[in-house]
Amino acid sequence: MSNTPAVTAYVGLGANLGDAIGTLLDACDALHQLPNCRDVRISGFYRTAPVDADGPDYINAVASFKTTLDPHDLLQQLFAIENAHGRERSYTNAPRTLDLDLLLYGDQQIQTEDLIVPHPRMHLRAFVLHPLAELYPSLVLPQGPIQQLLEACSDQSISPLDQD
Repeated sequence: MSNTPAVTAYVGLGANLGDAIGTLLDACDALHQLPNCRDVRISGFYRTAPVDADGPDYINAVASFKTTLDPHDLLQQLFAIENAHGRERSYTNAPRTLDLDLLLYGDQQIQTEDLIVPHPRMHLRAFVLHPLAELYPSLVLPQGPIQQLLEACSDQSISPLDQD
């Protein structure tokens, strides 16, 4: 690790094409190998219906880790993992082999052409909030405490996968 102070980053993982579980397991391994990252934690996996999209159900999870990577460098690393798994960006909300979203980067607020942190829709998505709450149950997002945000998403179907 460099002399740059480490921040905790949270990344949402999702896949609904091909071997989604296998792809997420591979992506988790890739996150463990990221440069200047340590203490990787991965939530359980959850099955969810697509939101504002068609296609098969998604498998979702959230990872957290300490990193000294600049947020844009981290984003490029996440894109490289997506691309290694055949990610195509054919249209908005298209089914995907792998989706990695930088949800939080410490307590920073970032708004550039290619990156918005905190992720602008995560407070509306049970598939992000459930695994995020599993890792950090007392988290408070700009929109409120995570437990309160979960209640607001209680109508969204989500089920944990058994991790044997």
